[in-house]
Amino acid sequence: MSAALLRRGLELLEPPGRGKAPPGLQRGRAGPRAAGAARRRKRAPEPGRNKATVKGRVVKSAIEEYHKKKPVNHLRQNLQYMLKGRLVADKAITEQVFAQNRGRKSKDQPPEKREKKKPEGTVFTEEDFRKFEREYFGIP
Repeated sequence: MSAALLRRGLELLEPPGRGKAPPGLQRGRAGPRAAGAARRRKRAPEPGRNKATVKGRVVKSAIEEYHKKKPVNHLRQNLQYMLKGRLVADKAITEQVFAQNRGRKSKDQPPEKREKKKPEGTVFTEEDFRKFEREYFGIP
């Protein structure tokens, strides 16, 4: 982009009320040495603190920094919080929560509970069997 186009764009972005600078103060090439002088020109120091000096700097203690970042054990507070409320949730609700948090993979699914078959008992008693033997085989 040329410098002229840049200047025109900046003029469009200028807030209203500011006029153009007088022609003598406009930046431009005044001669062959002007380009080199612009490169060598130092930037004006910005207001604020000089970062190279030590004045005003607060020395941080390594021990304080260590204590700030040291992990805190919250076990006692957590136990008191957990033991404070003794509300026991309904079994159906807990099963529903477990089902929602379980994954979809087959390894995450609990094994299906199969109902145990009760051993089939006989309707006949020992007395009935003895009576049957006597009638069928003829044993007195």
